[in-house]
Formats: sequence, structure tokens, C-alpha cells
Amino acid sequence: MSAAGQPADFLLELGTEELPPKSLQPLRDALAAQLTSGLDEAQLSHGEVLSFATPRRLAVLVKALATEQSRQTLELRGPPVSIAFDDAGEPTQAARAFAAKCGVGVADLTRTASKKGEWLFFAGSRPGQPAAELLPELVSRALAALPIPKRMRWGAGDAEFVRPVHWLVMLLGETVVPATVLGVEAGRTTRGHRFHHPAPIELRSATDYTTALEQPGHVIADFAARRDRVVAAAHAAAAELDGEALLDTAVVDEVTALVEWPVPVTGRFSKEFLQLPPEVLISTLQDHQRYFPVTRDTALLPAFITISNLASSDPAEVRRGNERVVTPRLADAAFFWQQDIARPLAERVPQLDAVVYQQGLGSLADKSARIGALAKELANPLGADPAATARAAELARTDLLTAMVGEFPELQGRMGYYYALEAGEAQNVAVALEEQYLPRHAGDRLPAAPEGVALALADRLDTLAGVFALGKKPTGNKDPFGLRRQALGMVRIMVERGVDVQLPPLLERAADLQPALEGPAPELGALLYDFVADRMRAWYLDGLAPGLERGAITAELFQAVAVRRPASLLDFHARLMALQQFMHDDASASLAAANKRIANMLRKSDTTPAATVNPELFESDAERGLQSRLERVRETLAPLLAERDYRQALTELATLKAPVDAYFDAVMVMCEDAQVRGNRLTQLSQLRALFLDVADLSCISVSQAP
Repeated sequence: MSAAGQPADFLLELGTEELPPKSLQPLRDALAAQLTSGLDEAQLSHGEVLSFATPRRLAVLVKALATEQSRQTLELRGPPVSIAFDDAGEPTQAARAFAAKCGVGVADLTRTASKKGEWLFFAGSRPGQPAAELLPELVSRALAALPIPKRMRWGAGDAEFVRPVHWLVMLLGETVVPATVLGVEAGRTTRGHRFHHPAPIELRSATDYTTALEQPGHVIADFAARRDRVVAAAHAAAAELDGEALLDTAVVDEVTALVEWPVPVTGRFSKEFLQLPPEVLISTLQDHQRYFPVTRDTALLPAFITISNLASSDPAEVRRGNERVVTPRLADAAFFWQQDIARPLAERVPQLDAVVYQQGLGSLADKSARIGALAKELANPLGADPAATARAAELARTDLLTAMVGEFPELQGRMGYYYALEAGEAQNVAVALEEQYLPRHAGDRLPAAPEGVALALADRLDTLAGVFALGKKPTGNKDPFGLRRQALGMVRIMVERGVDVQLPPLLERAADLQPALEGPAPELGALLYDFVADRMRAWYLDGLAPGLERGAITAELFQAVAVRRPASLLDFHARLMALQQFMHDDASASLAAANKRIANMLRKSDTTPAATVNPELFESDAERGLQSRLERVRETLAPLLAERDYRQALTELATLKAPVDAYFDAVMVMCEDAQVRGNRLTQLSQLRALFLDVADLSCISVSQAP
């Protein structure tokens, strides 16, 4: 135990049955965050907070935790005076109870008054509680707040957790914190590796945790350290095979979550399987078996690396066991391949009629037909071969009917590419069959071929319109059809690939094609545009757009362009980039303020601006000077807007700063003369219209500018 009042390290370890590997890191991080939050709320000062996770444990080590709270300042309001004292002025039970709660007598209480009356009041302080008394409740609350979708019970108790709990360690320095959490009494005994060291391990203090687990426990508690060992072991094993380990980040994380003591094991399979498409081998080894494929000069070798959870006394038998497992899987894949290529994709088209795409949206054949109609409209603007695009749309979903994709659904599209080539389809048709699914996830590559871009956009347009037509648009965190991902994919393709097409007509066309609607639905097209724009907004604000850091685009900047509802997302992007650069201009703050002022005047005025300004009604040089500059800028602006040179257009608009400033210094817009007032409002309306050709600067607060 640390000296009285001195900080001490606090260790919490929850020992369980094997935890879900994909949930391990989120559970670890959430436990550390929840416990830290609880300590901060309880005003228990502390140092660094370390978190640990293995398949059988979650743990948090809090460095230098205060062993008691600092003295607590109290300001408590008690019962109303009318209730605190009886008619004789004697304290009632309510007053005495409040005084006892504050640890003083009734005479030591003061009073506080407000509009609603007078109350007893106590202002003072009391000693802080010991950390050991607070920690059990803080730990229980932290565990209860973990993101566990479905909790389970075990034994005869009522405790619930993601997996049954078998032991609990709670040490403050060298002292056990008395507690019972999830039905388990806290102690200082942890457990090592299930096979290498099944005996209990007594921890002398919280600081001994990681070293005692590693030796003699054969457990690497730190996830990052264990992951590093997995990666290093895989690379070393691959080097022995004169190759390189193919390490997918998600698979490495999952393997790390499955082992406590990683040991590499190499295995081999027949060279005959290398005749299969490499993605089939990788998917079999990596996604289904959690093995690491091995390559040499980017070509796959007939070998793999698995990470065992123990150092076997007979590694050769472990290797043979893994080889016995993987060989039948590869044999199945080879059988699927031979079976699938025997029947060309074109012969599978009639089968699409029998497969329901989505209740209310028809079959896969209906889906393909809608994609074909939309892709046809996209082909010419994209420079795609119309015939190849139509053929790709016809075959778009046929690989879903193959045995290989039935077993490996993650290979949809890619297998369509291989099967199309095997059947003698054109290269651009085969490429489009794969690229229609791109991007599959955030950061994924985009379709590159024009036919692939056409199919990818058509597919997303149809999916968005179809699900919205069914009334199943995303709500809150629920997005079962992945529409946010689909919309973001559309944004990325159009902006990053430079696809300059009018989005609203495409959205309306996609809506019109939906069987769930009985007729044209232009309002659905507008709703879909807003949904896509919202995903575009998140893309920019999160700093995911190429060349932009988080914070470069603010909500106000985005809104300034969004209110103009640019039909082309590429045009939207060009306006936004120009505006973002313009905000560094010295004139931006003044012009943003002027636009906001003009917008407010026009909104509040009951006068409709005329079509033209009447110079004869000008009463000052400021009006004449502004009008002269407006006409020159309007002439200069027209070709710049036609070329979408919005940055130069804003530079030209910035030259209006001086005449605008002079105008507002010298001119009373809302004067008493109705004709003069109307003429001035017309002049300001024309000024605002010039800026609206790029963006609505009135959406931007002056603080956004330098």
C-alpha cells in the first residue's frame, strides 16, 4: 500500500471466456474511456490511463490515481423556510434532516431567497471520500456502459455481460479494493495462458501486471505489442519461404484478438491451386481461415502462415493439421471455378427473373434493366462505349448466381470480371462488371474505365431511388441498406473522377423507373439530392476530400454553396474550393458582412426590386460609383462563370469592396422616399445576384474570414 494520501496505480482486470474478436478493441477502448470519465467526474486526479485486451480479459491500468478525493466544496439548497419551521418557529423534521445531511446543526444553516421564495441553504466543505469506496461503483457503471449489443447470463446469477466472467482483479497499489462486480468478488489473482500457464498468478501490486502476465503467464496483455509480434512473426516466417507475407489490416487485428501468445506456423498447399484466380486463394486463406498468404514478386506462392496461440511441442503436427483444413477448402473453390466457367454469364441472364432483388423493387432482372436505362444516359457524357455499357448492364448481376460467389460473396464483381473474360466478353465489359461495385468502402479505389463509372453511378442511383421510394430512408444510426455509403461513393466518383453531369435529372429519372411509385415523383428527386448533398457535406467537414484537411471546409462555407443547389457535383466542388481560397482574401470579411446586411434588408422589405436600376434616382456619388463598378464587373464575370473559373470570379467581385464600403457609409437605403428606396433596393439586389452566381456569402459569419 502506498503511503497515506499518496497516489497509487489502480488496476482493473476482468477475466472472461473468449471474447468476440472483432469487438475486442472497441470494448477495450470503451472501458478505458468510461472509467476515465467516471474518475474525472468523481474528481479523482490521475495520470496516464493504459488499456489492455486479450481473448480472455479486458484491463485498465490507471497511473498515479489519487487515493482520496480532494476536499469537496458544497453548496446545497434545502427545504423551503415555510416547511422547515413550524408556526412556533421550531425546526421541523425536514430542517433537521437537511442539517444532518450537511453535517451541521440547524442553527448553522443560512437562507437564500429567489422570486419563488426562501429556502434553507448550506455552504461549506467536507473531506473527500477514499478512492477505494468510490471505485466499485465507478467500475460497475463503466462496465454497464460498454457497447454490447446483446448481453448474456450464465450460471444461477443475474449478472449480464458479453461473455461469462470468471475472475476480477481490482488493486489500488498493493491493496485489493473490496468489491463484487458482475457477481465476482475482486482479488489480486489473475490467470495466465490457458495451456502454457493455467495456474493462478498472484499480483503483488498493480504495477506488476504486464510483466507477471508475460512471464510466467505467457500472455502479452497489450494489444498493440501483441499485434507487433504477430506482424513481425509473419514477416519472419515469410522470409524463411523467400517470400513476403500479405497482411490485411483487418485480418491482422482479428488474429491479434484471437491469440494471447502468438507463434507463427507455416504451411503449404498444392501448386495446382495456383491456377485459380488469386483473389479466390486469398479469400480462402485470409477471410475464411485467418491465414496470411505469401507472395514473391507479387505472385502467390503455394504457402501460407497461420498464427497459433501456443508454442507446440510438435509444430510439424500443427502444420499438418492446418494443411488438412485448408486443402478441402481450396479443392471446393477449384470445383466451383470449373463448374462456373462451364456456363457463360450470358446463359444465366434468364435466371435473374427468378431472384427477388428487394420486396417492392422487383427481381434482379428488373434491377439490371433499370441500371441499363440509367447507364445508357450516362454513357455519352462519360465517353463510354454505349454497346459495351449496355452489355455490362445486362450481365451486371449474373455472377451472383455462380457457385463461387455463393460461397465467397465478397468476390462479387471480381468473379464477374474473370467469368466474362472466360466467356469471351470484351475487356471493357469485364472491367465494368468489377468496377460497378467500387468504391466498396471508405478509402477504396474508384472505378476508372468509363463503362465502369457509368455502371457504378447507375447502380447507386437506382439503389438510392428504390429504397427511398419504399419509404425506408436511413434514420438516426440505422442504415440497413447502406445508403449513406452508396451516396458517398457517388460523390467520390463524380468529384474525384471529374464526372460533370447534371445530377437532379438523373435522380428524377431513377425515381421514375421505380416500380414502387405509380408515376413521376419530382419531389423524390429533390429529396434524393438533399440526401446526397448531406453526405457530401460530411465528406468535406471530416476532411476526407482530396487535398483538404479537417476544418478547411466549415459548415458555413458548405452551406453558402449548397443553397445554390449546383446541378453538377463537380461544379459544386469547384465553387466550394474557390470560396475556401477566397476566405483568405482581405476583402472576404467585408463582403460577407455586406451580403448578410443586404440579404436582411431584402428579406424585411415589402418592396419587390425592379428589373433595372434607374440612374436618375441616384442622389449621391456613392450610388453612381457602385453602379458603374457593378456594370464593369458583370461584363468581366460572365466569361469566368461560363468557364467555372470561380476563384477569378471572386477575385473580380472583391474589387467591389471599396465602392460597397463607400456606399454603406454614405447612403441611407431605407429612406422615406419610396421611389428612391426601391431603386436602392434594386441596386443592392443586383449586387447580391452577382455574388449568388458563385455562392451565398450571407451564410458566412464575419468570424469565418481573416
